[in-house]
Amino acid sequence: MLHLKGDPMGIVRQRKWGWIGVVLISSVLTACGEAEPTVAGRWYTPSQVTEGQALFQVYCAGCHGAAAQGTQDWRTPLANGKYPPPPLNGTAHAWHHPLKGLKLTVQNGGQGLGGSMPGFGGTLDEADQEAVIAYFQSHWPDQIYQAWISRGGLK
Repeated sequence: MLHLKGDPMGIVRQRKWGWIGVVLISSVLTACGEAEPTVAGRWYTPSQVTEGQALFQVYCAGCHGAAAQGTQDWRTPLANGKYPPPPLNGTAHAWHHPLKGLKLTVQNGGQGLGGSMPGFGGTLDEADQEAVIAYFQSHWPDQIYQAWISRGGLK
């Protein structure tokens, strides 16, 4: 420890760093005690969108596209009879499904719905699943999001 001249025990320096530590710890505790505000008019937070984007790029973008744009001919079955990945950006039918249904699809996959998406229930925990959904819903225009809400999206 460096000592200040005239302060042989370093007491001034210790007090200075002690107060800085108290202020930092208080700031962290205050921040932890307050919930992050949601994105205006939406159920999710900016942090969920950021986390969801990273997860989406790893687990979903290979099929649904980096911006959740899906495939061009998502309405036409492939040769194997399965449907290709639809857009999740609000231009397809994802907004017709409530949050609970979207989570179930992420967890169990889309094979039961005629697609070939694998389930991620064993890979992504519930917070991760919600973050992925928050990311693709962040691409939904307000009109689509409000229609989703009106259909009971949060039920």
